[in-house]
Amino acid sequence: MDLISIYAKQLGEILQGKLTKEEIYQLIEVPKNQLLGDLAFPCFRLAKTERKSPIEIAKQLSGEIQAKEFIKVEAIGGYVNITFSPKELGQSIVTKILRKEADYGQSNIGNEKTVALDMSSPNIAKPFSMGHLRSTVIGSAIANLAIKCGYHTVKINHIGDWGTQFGKLIVAYQKWGNEEQVKMNPIGELFKLYVKFHKEVEQEPQLEDEGRAAFKKLECGDEQYLNLWEWFRRESLRAFMTIYDLLGVEFDSFQGEAFYNDKMEEIIHLLSEHKLLEVSEGAEVVRLDEYEIPPCLIKKSDGATLYATRDLAAALYRSQEYKFDEALYVVGQEQAIHFQQVKAVLKKLGYDWAEQMKHIPFGLYLQDGKKMSTRKGRVILLEAVLNEAINLAKRNILEKNPKIPNADEVANAVGVGAIIFHDLKNDRMNNIEFSLEEMLTFEGETGPYVQYTNARANSILRKYSKDQFEFSGLTDIESWDIVKLLNQFPDVIEKSYKQYSPSILAKYLIQISQSFNKYYARVRILEEGDSLVSRVSLVKAVTIVLTEGLRLLGIKAPKEM
Repeated sequence: MDLISIYAKQLGEILQGKLTKEEIYQLIEVPKNQLLGDLAFPCFRLAKTERKSPIEIAKQLSGEIQAKEFIKVEAIGGYVNITFSPKELGQSIVTKILRKEADYGQSNIGNEKTVALDMSSPNIAKPFSMGHLRSTVIGSAIANLAIKCGYHTVKINHIGDWGTQFGKLIVAYQKWGNEEQVKMNPIGELFKLYVKFHKEVEQEPQLEDEGRAAFKKLECGDEQYLNLWEWFRRESLRAFMTIYDLLGVEFDSFQGEAFYNDKMEEIIHLLSEHKLLEVSEGAEVVRLDEYEIPPCLIKKSDGATLYATRDLAAALYRSQEYKFDEALYVVGQEQAIHFQQVKAVLKKLGYDWAEQMKHIPFGLYLQDGKKMSTRKGRVILLEAVLNEAINLAKRNILEKNPKIPNADEVANAVGVGAIIFHDLKNDRMNNIEFSLEEMLTFEGETGPYVQYTNARANSILRKYSKDQFEFSGLTDIESWDIVKLLNQFPDVIEKSYKQYSPSILAKYLIQISQSFNKYYARVRILEEGDSLVSRVSLVKAVTIVLTEGLRLLGIKAPKEM
């Protein structure tokens, strides 16, 4: 139980009928000056209903509160401030962490329900850019948090392997492509062709019609076009796997848009059967006026299908295949209306499970304040960024620790971890200005800072060289600050999942690291004495929480740096 809950429970027993436990919990504050206690309850709201001064109520309340966990209860102005017993409560908290180790923070709030996550989803024949990093690492972290909370997960990489852009790519390849060059550098050459198509279309607008016609032929099963498409897809997936291996991200399914080609007729038939399809300017749409959103386009005037058609088919398939209790779409915020449309259409078809579909939006990576654009060739390649981060990490590590074993392995963990943490520490709705320098800073609120803190704690454990840990309690302010933070870990995990916000966990790990480094600077941890075992046991608890917290974010925690 978190410390606020302990205090709220005690207050709830006294204030029955006046405030609910939830209201009490929300009112409790942490004093800005820690000398004033660990928690404070303001009495101003009660003053209005009781028609007494908050100071009078605080004095009365402070006399009624009795709990073994509190060593001090005092009325300060209109507040009731309490101070916990760091020795007694600290012993309970740290002992639990030492006993559970990596299982600390595990809960069963998910009750083994199934969460399907649509995440990452790069387009074939295009390089994996920084733009796809967010969906990948946010989705992976949310999946890890879900598992920690007792859910089953299905991680789906809905590869962008269908649509008009492939008609355009085929036209570009036929006009300007070179088979040998594509074989030597598939993604790079195909990307050049894609960019060239969009440059040429400015001078020759008819190329757009040629691209649409080519995609229609592809949809109709033209053998030559299908062979080209399969080649583009195969080479792209091979290149993507290099990135996923670097990031340490795995998937349960790579079923992309093309997988649903033979499943779209069922959706179109259902829409027709429910008399939901209307013709608008030659295209078939579902009107969504009652939801105050634009019509959902199902079929273009030339008969070609769209993203919405495939996403409707995918949702129906996943509901039947995975029987999900929750379906999360970790996709950029610019697709918000699209997912509103898909969800609304499914609801009009009578599917109650559509309510469990949630769009988890996020902001963009910007370059010089502008959105990255694949069409214009303005992209930053993720693989290049990851490799540069790893190389820089290795240089920094070898400068500080030339004799470190497994330098390459540690550099990989630190370099990749720096990129992932930089993304996840930002609120997912915020745009991020791309800055390699900022990402790779190894000081301040960064992934390497948290990793280095964990490595420093592990170096203390190596010097201690004993495997048995026992925490009988400490009374200094620095250790109590750490204990209070460690106690929050289960609630931070639950909150991070419920809000689909890995940044809550990332910021918490920074707090733990800062608190531990303050402790390290002020306390002689390995000094002989009665409290040596407790001090080292607290260090062990810190490594448990930092290691597990980083793992949940998809980051490795080297024991030596």
